[in-house]
Amino acid sequence: LEDDVSLIDGLQYSLKKNGFDVDFVRSVQETLTYLSEIEKYDMLILDVTLPDGTGFEICEKVRKNGNQIPIIFLTASDEEVSIIRGLDCGGDDYITKPFGNSELLARIRTALRHTMQHQTGSDPLLHPYHHGGLTIDFEKRLVTRDETDIHLTQNEYKIVALLAQNSGRVLTYDKLIEYVWGPYSENDNTSLRVHM
Repeated sequence: LEDDVSLIDGLQYSLKKNGFDVDFVRSVQETLTYLSEIEKYDMLILDVTLPDGTGFEICEKVRKNGNQIPIIFLTASDEEVSIIRGLDCGGDDYITKPFGNSELLARIRTALRHTMQHQTGSDPLLHPYHHGGLTIDFEKRLVTRDETDIHLTQNEYKIVALLAQNSGRVLTYDKLIEYVWGPYSENDNTSLRVHM
């Protein structure tokens, strides 16, 4: 959600170059029409000051409906009261203009990573997973079988942990690759098969 056409062009170029599909809207009213399909989006980036309202209104509406999609405010309003309002109304991050594209991309990756960890339950304080003789201690990042340690690489551990945390659910190759190597990975199914 951004009303500055010149900024939209730069953001669109940078985000698409880094593998994102992007929809731009320029007003609060236009944004409201997209909220009915919010589940198809991974993140919202909102300007604060708009011709017909504020990005805070959109954030509050999304949070009131119980949606936990990551929201980043990207705005020229750098007053402390605006930053506090943005974070208090449910924003995950607040970036002031001017900003560097590298910083924006890093903050996007961080917000998406936190969301992925929350959705997959990869909280290090989870109770250990037990199945047959297999035990996964998420806090210590240890895998044992019949009380014998199984030594895994970091990526092998991530795969095993994600599968255990989603026991009984079908996980796609894409979801596994995104969790292990990140949402912008160029790894393909072959890399995943080798690790499995």
